[in-house]
Amino acid sequence: MLKIKDIRNYLKDSLGSQYPDSELRGFYNLILEYLFNFSNMDALMQAEKIIEENNITEIKRIVSLLKEEIPIQQIVGYAWFYGLKFNVNEHVLIPRPETEELVDWILTDKPEHKSILDIGTGSGCIPISIAINSLAKVITLDVSELAIVQAKENAETLNARINFIQADILAADTILKLDQYDIIVSNPPYVLESDKKMMANNVLKNEPHLALFVPDEDALKFYNTIADIAAKRLNSEGLLYFEIHEQKGPDILKLLKEKGFSSIELKQDLQGKDRMVKAVWKL
Repeated sequence: MLKIKDIRNYLKDSLGSQYPDSELRGFYNLILEYLFNFSNMDALMQAEKIIEENNITEIKRIVSLLKEEIPIQQIVGYAWFYGLKFNVNEHVLIPRPETEELVDWILTDKPEHKSILDIGTGSGCIPISIAINSLAKVITLDVSELAIVQAKENAETLNARINFIQADILAADTILKLDQYDIIVSNPPYVLESDKKMMANNVLKNEPHLALFVPDEDALKFYNTIADIAAKRLNSEGLLYFEIHEQKGPDILKLLKEKGFSSIELKQDLQGKDRMVKAVWKL
């Protein structure tokens, strides 16, 4: 017989050798929500509630997959981002908190009645969050057809109006598929190949490498290409936003300055790491 109050210890006994306490707490909170629609307060108030057999079976299934280092968001099929529930699968990156900070920076700048191009759709977390929280016209682009399928599903579920473009940002003819925009935003692949040795297996084994990694010797290739596109497709006084590798801030500032951008800002995330850049394009 398993009660609600026993779940936390069951997770620690089963997974404590693989995952730190902080991740176990995250697993616990998501399992409470996924299976019982419980908050932590609900769990405290119903600590003695006996768990039905079908839910015990599901908890055991989740734990078994976590032992195989499958991300829990992929197991339950969703992740929260900017207060919104996004379906995720192995074809898209799991949304990260630092990307929420990028979205918040854009929304704080109040992009109402402006056109925004997001490059690198993924789950759709950036364009959908902006579309729902502003009056902007939002367009998003990705090379992956499977990512666009997932993002379109999320847009439909969340009732967000988004225009989708499937294209390779590195292809020379992609520029011809684009209009003029007031804002361009991108969280492009920026994790160095050499960083793999420091990364958790649940990321390496289950999230799309196409959306994560760049060669060490060409670490800024997406920033360079997107900045060139922005110089041609941003309206005057248009804004370019990037999420960046924490070690590449000075390099990206230099790149943008050399390409003619002005009022360039480097912003840290809540953990104090260089994580976001904003720049202005003036014709």
